[in-house]
Amino acid sequence: MKRSCSGYIYIVLCAVIFSTMEVMLKTVHGVFAPMQITCLRFLIGGILLIPFALRSMKKKGASITRADLGFFALTGFLCVAFSMVLYQMAVTHTKASVVAVIFSCNPIFVTVLAYLLLHEQIRRNHIVALALELLAVFIIIDPLHAALDPTGALLAIAAALVFSFYSVVGKKRTARFGGIAVTCFSFLFGSTELLLLLLLGRTAAVGGFFSSVGLNIFVDVPLFAGIPLSALPALAYICAVNSAGGYVCHMMALEKTSAQEASLIFFLKPMIAPLFARVFLREEITPNMLLGIVCFLIGSGIAILPGLLAQKKSQKI
Repeated sequence: MKRSCSGYIYIVLCAVIFSTMEVMLKTVHGVFAPMQITCLRFLIGGILLIPFALRSMKKKGASITRADLGFFALTGFLCVAFSMVLYQMAVTHTKASVVAVIFSCNPIFVTVLAYLLLHEQIRRNHIVALALELLAVFIIIDPLHAALDPTGALLAIAAALVFSFYSVVGKKRTARFGGIAVTCFSFLFGSTELLLLLLLGRTAAVGGFFSSVGLNIFVDVPLFAGIPLSALPALAYICAVNSAGGYVCHMMALEKTSAQEASLIFFLKPMIAPLFARVFLREEITPNMLLGIVCFLIGSGIAILPGLLAQKKSQKI
């Protein structure tokens, strides 16, 4: 009972931390270059996770092989250099609340990809939930009235899909290394890959190519230069709390509860994140946004609750 109670504390804490992420990234927009903050938050976040990762590996008696290096290079690319790049671009294109709600649909994508790639079972309620959450995204974008630039929403969907692919692929090493270690090394490899890409963007040839295809955000990106002292507290929060602390809480929630229960994090986030965006960014919660959140919550409930109820029932037997 004590273990379950502490697990729920981690779930709530993680949901709150993750709900502040889009707000914080929006707050520093214009202070940091988009790819600068993306690279820094995962590089520093990964470094902060090293002690937790080494502790996890020591408990499991795991060591890293050459094949593991290739695996972490892949998961790092999927998580940081691909998904989180799309995520940061989404934050710069549209409201923080919109990105927060849409990105929270990633557990449903995980369910579908796990079925396709890992042959895990998929149930009818998962299909219904996916349909409802896609409807929620459609309502939030509201293409008929063009009230919202769809670019940011589509980037958020793409980021959630790629992040789901990372989550499914990452499961192949989680049992051996532990979730925190997989996250840590994915962060470190992914931020290094992104850093190499940004360094290439400083060259005339690659920088010119990026500019020609409209990817100026990768051209002449600073890393540590030009960071004002006033922005250091926000940077510290994004790296230590949003990135490192949030993922540690997520993994602790998975460790002390079940995967079904831990998915409650992304059930709570669509309710909390728009409130933070309203309070700190003065973002309006429009009627279609509210309706989209309701559809999203119903879909998440349909996906999560049957498994939770079945789990509780089995524990009583």
